[in-house]
Amino acid sequence: MPTIPASEFRERISHLQEDLEREGLDALMVYGDEYRKENLRYVSNFWPIFERGACFIPRQGEPILAGAPEGEQYAREMSVWEDVRNIKEFACVSVPEEIDYPLATFSSLREILGEVLAGGRRLGLVGQWDLPAPVLERIHAAVPGLEITEAASLLQEMRLIKTPAEVACLREAGRLACLGYAELMAAAVPGSTELQAAGAAEGAARSAGAEDINFMVFGSGPRTATIIGRATDRIIQEGDMIMAAFAVQYQGYVATVEFPFVAGPASPEQKAFLQVLFEAANTQLGYLRDGAHAGEMVRAVKQVFARAGYAQYDVYPPLHGIGLAEAESPYPDAEADYPLRNGMCVNSDLSLFGHPAGSNRLEEGFVIGPEGPESLTPLIRELCAQGVQ
Repeated sequence: MPTIPASEFRERISHLQEDLEREGLDALMVYGDEYRKENLRYVSNFWPIFERGACFIPRQGEPILAGAPEGEQYAREMSVWEDVRNIKEFACVSVPEEIDYPLATFSSLREILGEVLAGGRRLGLVGQWDLPAPVLERIHAAVPGLEITEAASLLQEMRLIKTPAEVACLREAGRLACLGYAELMAAAVPGSTELQAAGAAEGAARSAGAEDINFMVFGSGPRTATIIGRATDRIIQEGDMIMAAFAVQYQGYVATVEFPFVAGPASPEQKAFLQVLFEAANTQLGYLRDGAHAGEMVRAVKQVFARAGYAQYDVYPPLHGIGLAEAESPYPDAEADYPLRNGMCVNSDLSLFGHPAGSNRLEEGFVIGPEGPESLTPLIRELCAQGVQ
């Protein structure tokens, strides 16, 4: 099964250390937690559960991974780096009591920062918007005269173009997502509940090897207008539009699939609505190639909606990047002035909400290559090609 090899993590760190040298930074701290895991996973392969974590990268030498005692063995199991430590600032803090860990060995922010800065004072920080303010204050206090620089752009640029190993992981995530979605479509029938249909998808993907289900967005009938929403115990009715987005994680990489359909026979109004989404998807496909202008692609999709008189139901840009996050760069709007490039992995996100015939969204994944786009979610591409039945 595809994985990211340790050698690729070492290449990432080496690249970042060259960036530190160029930017005049003495070390880099990459923060992550259960909710904003992607940057930390990119540099260490560690994915926190309850605790917080950070990878401290010196200008020279190997990184230090810091977490909390409950997750220490798990961190050692996942991380590609051998130096794993605990700091109290990263322990579970969802209760007012101070939790006692009698068997744990703790380091301190002062110790770790002192090691990686090696006498310097300039620290690059990735995750500043996610880091709690009290922890940031303690980082400042740990090293007198510390100068912190926002350094997220260093990782954003690296993560923009995927390696063959990353594409392989996204392809597997897409396979698992499609497998689950086929079960969802089979279960989303009149008489079933939204929860039953969602559970069929999640169970199938997990059983086949999914590492995590990032989310399931589900709405049927009038609930499709929520844009995002969770599955409920609502019973699906004959003729209900089904809006279901399914995000599956494999080795950290996330593929999201969503195909707009109707439970039972579709009305003429619903068929016309769905046909516009399929036309937009097929129009967008022609722009997913190396060198294509991102803003031009967005405008072409919007023109499809405008010709159908649907412009007022178009809620946000029709494409975003994918990788270790469900949505990442590139995320172009109509004014974007940059080209799409080989190796970018993207997801369509074609959305129409508030239309009288229903609301829905279409999502499928692609890797942009020299011969055009390769589908990462072939079931959705096949369904789009079939169009309205």
